[in-house]
Amino acid sequence: MRPPTHILVVNGIKVRRPVFVLAAPHSGADLLARALKRSPGFHVTMGRAAVAHVVHAFARRPSITRRGLGATRVLRDAMAESWQILPGACRECPAPCREAGGVTGTGPCAVPGTVARFGDASPDLLYSAQVLLQAFPDARFVQLIRDGRDVAADMLADPAALSWFRPAMLSDETEFPNAFLGVNSAGNVDRWKTMSTAGKCALRWRGAVRLSAELHQELPREQLLTLRYEDMTASPGETVDALSRFLETHVSKVALYGRSVPKVGIWRTRLRPEDAALVEKVAREELARLGYR
Repeated sequence: MRPPTHILVVNGIKVRRPVFVLAAPHSGADLLARALKRSPGFHVTMGRAAVAHVVHAFARRPSITRRGLGATRVLRDAMAESWQILPGACRECPAPCREAGGVTGTGPCAVPGTVARFGDASPDLLYSAQVLLQAFPDARFVQLIRDGRDVAADMLADPAALSWFRPAMLSDETEFPNAFLGVNSAGNVDRWKTMSTAGKCALRWRGAVRLSAELHQELPREQLLTLRYEDMTASPGETVDALSRFLETHVSKVALYGRSVPKVGIWRTRLRPEDAALVEKVAREELARLGYR
């Protein structure tokens, strides 16, 4: 039995048609979330601890996501906690989220009386997409796809992203196949351990692209919008117009313009030639498997 179209009441507001932004690491989810967060009536969270703990538990053990209402209830409760608008609620948020919400003190980033829609763009939320769909059948999903070489280049400069590649992170709870690490079977773990860091970044990108492709095939157009990062940065206005039509609301354009927007093609100055060739090989094979040039 599918849950009703609204399950949560947060600060006296019924949660209807929440918006979830999904992407591989460093693929623009935070940038798009800033645009939504600055849009009238939206309360969008990014990286709250309650959500992050659940998402990464699902990423380690994908079988949890198939446990029906149990997994659904856990993720729903995490979102309810994350979306609460309380004094000091934004203290645990990462800097980009506080900045987008205009938080300079201890107050919350939103006023309950002005909120009409909720959303979340936490890192690695993609790995919980199926549970989110079960928890919020009327949800709207926006996913971004970015060139794997640029993703790898940005991941290599991000200590938080690289921390997942430490051997100690492969605990007894890690299951395979594992889209989070991009490892297809437990038999490939030893090979994964000896790969270059750029190769591990490429595999993480590949795992995310596969999940994104599955969602693209599964969900109807009225529920899922797939955007290319390169198109979003080249034509922010067109992207925002498409997003506004999809969400049936006005989306702010401010966040998509500015010097802080990561550039397309940065891999050319950041990746060593051998690393760029490895990432490109993984990307070409994956795109060919999916039927793209």
